[in-house]
Amino acid sequence: MKIKYITKSAFLAIASLVLLQVQAAGIKYASGEYPGGKPIGAMVAYGPGGATDFQARIATLASGKDAFIGAPIYIINKPGAGGRTGWNWFASEAPADGYMMAAYNVPHFIAQSIVFDTKYNINNLEPLGNWGADPAVLIVSKDSPFNTVEELLAHAEANPGAVTISGAGKFVGHHIAFLQFAKASGKKLTYIPAKGGVDALRLVKAGEVSAGFNNLSDSARSAADLKILAVADNQRHSYLPDVRTLKEAGVDVDDSSVNFRGLMVPKGTPQNIVDYLASKVPAMFNDKKTQKKMKSTNSPSRILTRDEVLTMWKERQTYLTGLLAGLK
Repeated sequence: MKIKYITKSAFLAIASLVLLQVQAAGIKYASGEYPGGKPIGAMVAYGPGGATDFQARIATLASGKDAFIGAPIYIINKPGAGGRTGWNWFASEAPADGYMMAAYNVPHFIAQSIVFDTKYNINNLEPLGNWGADPAVLIVSKDSPFNTVEELLAHAEANPGAVTISGAGKFVGHHIAFLQFAKASGKKLTYIPAKGGVDALRLVKAGEVSAGFNNLSDSARSAADLKILAVADNQRHSYLPDVRTLKEAGVDVDDSSVNFRGLMVPKGTPQNIVDYLASKVPAMFNDKKTQKKMKSTNSPSRILTRDEVLTMWKERQTYLTGLLAGLK
């Protein structure tokens, strides 16, 4: 048998053509480009069932589609210390290879990096996109004697320090809403930091605290067990059109506690991977089925690109530095 040989240049030309055809067909192969079909983790710094965990699972539903990331995303939970446990791990130990993301919460991680000695801050994390913005709401149990903000504050006036208000932890959005509420109302109130939003909500439902600040999304889903007295935002929310803002109730609280949520990777992740994910993640959040699921579960959506998130982070860093100097 006569064996036919081809030149090295011919071989390379054929290999290049095959590679182009494989890439054009979207076929994954063992030594292919990122992500190569390999699953990607997304760390949530809060427990299962809370708003961040719940929404992260919805927001990443479409990740496996070729039009988006092209790989499935799985969620891991590392709760504790109002998010600090998970974010400290993420900033210092998570692999910077594109296969481990984390959900961020603003103002939470920014406020904590200002107040505490954390391993994370806006300079060592790389945002990819934002899926939602969830205002804090002031809630009481359905059996509470308080039906309005004014009634709650009248009780606080008559009983200084007796009104207890729960939130998901220290220097999370709920705590910032509380600090603003206490300062603007001029009343002596007591903050009860819980072990995450689910625990904070439980304290209110059980009547173990006078009231609570919690996520609009979680509170709207639990509306049968609660009375929602006000929204800590600059305007009413379409999900709760009959609920006043705190400003409408006479308490000058703005939108500083609104909880922005999205995905990020650690600093040091290769720039080509950051760029790839930044081009895909906002589009993934905007998937038609994903948006339908967000709306049906009262999960407020606000999609921002990487550049828009970077701007938002810097603005919040400046604002919170001033706010917390006078409130902590």
